[in-house]
Amino acid sequence: MIKVLSFLVVVLVLGFGFAWLADRPGDLVVTFAGMQHKVSLMVAASAIVALVAAVMLVWWIIKSVIGSPYALRRHFRARKRDRGYQSLSTGLIAAGAGDGQTARRMIKQAEKLLNVDQEPLIKLLDAQAAMLEGRSDDARAKFQAMLDDPETKLLGLRGLYLEAQRLGARDASLQYAEQAALLAPNVEWASTAALGQKTAHGDWDGALELLESQKATKQIDKDTAKRERAVLLTAKALDTFESDPVGSKPIAIEANKLAPDLIPAAIIAAKVLFQQADLRKGSKILEHVWKKQPHPEVAETYVHARLGDSVFDRLKRARHLASLYPHHAESNLAIAHAALAAGELKEAREAAETVLRTAPRESAYLLLADIEEAQTGDQGRVRQWLSRAVKAPRDPAWTADGYVSERWAPASPVTGKLNAFEWKVPVEQLGTVVDARDDFDSALAAKPVQSPPGREAAEPLIPAKSVVVSAEKPAARVVEADADIVDAEIVPVEPAVKPVAAKPEEPHAHERIASVLPSLTETAPAAMQREEEKLVIPVPDDPGVLAEDEEDRPNKKFRLF
Repeated sequence: MIKVLSFLVVVLVLGFGFAWLADRPGDLVVTFAGMQHKVSLMVAASAIVALVAAVMLVWWIIKSVIGSPYALRRHFRARKRDRGYQSLSTGLIAAGAGDGQTARRMIKQAEKLLNVDQEPLIKLLDAQAAMLEGRSDDARAKFQAMLDDPETKLLGLRGLYLEAQRLGARDASLQYAEQAALLAPNVEWASTAALGQKTAHGDWDGALELLESQKATKQIDKDTAKRERAVLLTAKALDTFESDPVGSKPIAIEANKLAPDLIPAAIIAAKVLFQQADLRKGSKILEHVWKKQPHPEVAETYVHARLGDSVFDRLKRARHLASLYPHHAESNLAIAHAALAAGELKEAREAAETVLRTAPRESAYLLLADIEEAQTGDQGRVRQWLSRAVKAPRDPAWTADGYVSERWAPASPVTGKLNAFEWKVPVEQLGTVVDARDDFDSALAAKPVQSPPGREAAEPLIPAKSVVVSAEKPAARVVEADADIVDAEIVPVEPAVKPVAAKPEEPHAHERIASVLPSLTETAPAAMQREEEKLVIPVPDDPGVLAEDEEDRPNKKFRLF
């Protein structure tokens, strides 16, 4: 562009010059060797310009002739370099596509056309080809050789880091990442991995310093840095709470201020305040986080804030906490646990049943089993609740990268990423669909067996197990009963007497069957209609000796054992 502009300027100057001379005619007289030559100014100017142009043309020709060998060498060298880079580009594409054979062929061509010492991409392509071909030792050796060159040292550390991760050598990968972080603090993958390593080893101060350097180099934004600092401070406070509760107080308070919605930060801050008898401030922190996301650990910490509280005081605190977020499953579970501890079994049952109607989960069924044990002592019903807990959806848990932990942790044990744990239902359990609401409704339809007033139950002469068999589907009913019934109803029978079908006129026959199989209960009309089809077959432990007239008689009883 500059050359074009310069040419245009020269042309304009010459044009104006000749135009000026044309308006001012004159003669130029030259005397040489006694002779006088007279020419016009226009002719003289044209001759001077032509002479200058001829000199420049001759000089360009001489220069071209002299520099032609160098120009030819430069031309062929540039062509060779272009071919080499073309081979290198093709090799990188082939390596990215997983074509190790083509990548290896392109490496050989690039080595012939390019200087290996001056082109680090050839070394990278060679290492990647070795990885594709499964030659891990050669790949690590090539990456290790890159460490000797300052230009390729970071590239070598990156390759060794990825290779160590692929082989599952977590400690080695973290060491390479730490070296890379020291060499280039602005590299995100290195600083993140080094941060995860310091967190895993409990080096909270070092992790905080590395986090500040990431913030200074703008690798992470301010909000992310604020959140991750709160996570590290929370982990530090949890680590030092038992040994130094006074020193952990400012750390926990700062973590809670940085992230008020971080549940572990709120819990540790509240525990520190409760230990120092600051019940109001600690409760306020837990109430704030409870309004955003109810959590069982928050409820546990809130209810047991004071060691000297009675069970009724704790029940009162549970009711107050639940009122801040009513109709939530965790609110009802908090009331149910506190009511069970206080002996308010009716309230505990109602709260637990509310959870099963709205959001059935495993812990609610287990809690109902405890309530059933304390309220009725019916072991059959207790085992029924326990069996339903096995099929129920799982409770939320601390989950990070598919890893489920009972406790919160600042970083993922899989990837080392900070703030990776989330309170949610584990992903592997989302595919299991259980119609827990219908199952629960059928369970509630069955009531515990109660003896009629003024009548005592007769002691059985022979202990026996009873099995309910349906006339329509005997095989299916037998299997279902065997799966659901743990302790069968004991039916008093007389020895050497044939089993008799239950009479429909008995007022408590249906209730006795419903107590054994609460999930198979039906409406009253339907139950009365099928009462005649149901048979209670006692299986005595000692059937005795058959009579002589009955030895040759075929056995028509349905025996399970």
